[in-house]
Amino acid sequence: MVRETKLYDLLEVQPTASDAEIKKGYRKAALKYHPDKAGNSPQAAEKFKEVSQAYEILSDPDKRSLYDQYGLEFVLRGGVPPQEGEMPDGAGFAGGFPAGGFQSGFPGGGGTRTFRFSTGGSPFGGFTPNDPMNVFFSSFGNDPDLANLFGGAASSRSSGGPKMRFSGNGMGGMSGMSGMGGMGGGHPFAGFGGMSGMDGMNERASEPPGEKSVYTVKLPLSLEELATGVTKKMKIRRRRPTGQEDKILTISIKPGWKAGTKITFAGEGDTQPDGRNQDVIFVIEEKSHPVFKRFGNNLSMELELTLKEALLGFSKIITTLEGKKLKVEFGQPVQPGLVIKYPEHGMPISKSPGKKGDLEIVIKVKFPTSFTATQRAELAKIL
Repeated sequence: MVRETKLYDLLEVQPTASDAEIKKGYRKAALKYHPDKAGNSPQAAEKFKEVSQAYEILSDPDKRSLYDQYGLEFVLRGGVPPQEGEMPDGAGFAGGFPAGGFQSGFPGGGGTRTFRFSTGGSPFGGFTPNDPMNVFFSSFGNDPDLANLFGGAASSRSSGGPKMRFSGNGMGGMSGMSGMGGMGGGHPFAGFGGMSGMDGMNERASEPPGEKSVYTVKLPLSLEELATGVTKKMKIRRRRPTGQEDKILTISIKPGWKAGTKITFAGEGDTQPDGRNQDVIFVIEEKSHPVFKRFGNNLSMELELTLKEALLGFSKIITTLEGKKLKVEFGQPVQPGLVIKYPEHGMPISKSPGKKGDLEIVIKVKFPTSFTATQRAELAKIL
């Protein structure tokens, strides 16, 4: 039996809930009471803090164990666990506990166990809740639920990364993005909206402890841009010790680069608490093309023929990815699925300047859905 169920009730789970159920309960509650969903309601803001605190305690095995045995007051203030039978119902806990944690034997525990909570300047040396937003982003990470909440752009806020918008080949500005830098100053949730239009462009990379922070931005490019090369310019707004500042980054895409290629701008992101500046990394993504598909350095396209063309031969003009006209012809019957290759008409090979892959044309045949009796008779004579 647990001593109290308040935290479980906040997350709408049972005291026997698994870690996954607790996380699911928190996410549901956090999305419900998040300021960007609930507006400026003081009641919702308070609920948001409460569910964040509940999740922070119940998701930690040690804190959850203390809460189950001794209640919320004990976890919040810290203290020496009482010996068996010494805690009357409803008893509070006085101060005077050693900062940085406490040690004591637990009833039936068979030894000494140490718990250490962040003191946060508390005279009790007890548990100090994290900022609700830190708990929120720690739980969601790059989860689609979080992306949906912010229109696909919330992770920029979670990582404290640069606020970015593509401007094509020009020098587009940052309209609609002012007042978005940093968590400091004003209402703690101020500026959380206003990131529409980025649609999932931003994503925080995994960040092992002790490693330099990086900020990853997806860079979608068309096949034409990847074939010819292109220069993209992006204006970013970043936090530095002297305040916010704008910086324009120029990204030079070489012909033939593939999806997954990374372009790193070392130290161009926000200044982190440890004094180091984030690296900004652009990761190339390939946009779908209505005609061509890329397979390594080769390009493939489908060419549809009528049954007559497939049987008697054909001659057609196609347009390559680079806009050149190419004559494709065949004088004999063609089987569906036939692949006709044209060397050096595919994608540039970035590691071998001047060379290209192949263009593969895959034949499709559009068969009639029906024949008249006369047509059937004529075909029977011919075939």
